Amino acid sequence: MGSGTTVRLKPHEVALLRGGPRAAVTVAVLALHLLGAVEAGRPGTVRVSGEPAGAGQALSPLSEAVLTSLQQPAGVTELLDQPSVRQALDHIRGSLLSADLLRTLPPRRTRAARRALDALYAAHPLPAGRRGLSADDTLMAVALYGDPALTVLAARFALRAGLTARVEVADKGLLRHSERSPYSCGGVSD
Repeated sequence: MGSGTTVRLKPHEVALLRGGPRAAVTVAVLALHLLGAVEAGRPGTVRVSGEPAGAGQALSPLSEAVLTSLQQPAGVTELLDQPSVRQALDHIRGSLLSADLLRTLPPRRTRAARRALDALYAAHPLPAGRRGLSADDTLMAVALYGDPALTVLAARFALRAGLTARVEVADKGLLRHSERSPYSCGGVSD
């Protein structure tokens, strides 16, 4: 890629460059959700919700592979194991290799890819909320920022579908048993 060449990356390509296959599949699942094609299933899974709201809209090959792989509810890890999803990811990797954005040995981003990502970060800061964002802007934000963008832009769906990790509190009763807490049994007396 020459220094004067501009590469227009799609959200799933950006996600693959930034975060690998899981990030790319996450963007594909979110794209399908934004179209109304999938919804959260059992905890940690995604399922087909019926006819996509954007029927007639062209899906990316990765989104199409994810949709056809959802014969029954599945999590992102299970989707990554599907042959059609792996094939779509390999196709994306191949196009990134031919654009000199990925190298094979050792497998990593090239300098050109880092520059392209830096330019995208500058052009698309992490949104503070979803108000006024188009579906394309939402997908690009998630592709660039991953979990922080998901928790701002699609928190409930991302958590229920297993796209973001649940946060566990180490000791929920920490303050209740503290000597300084007015609710403690053996606390400091006046």
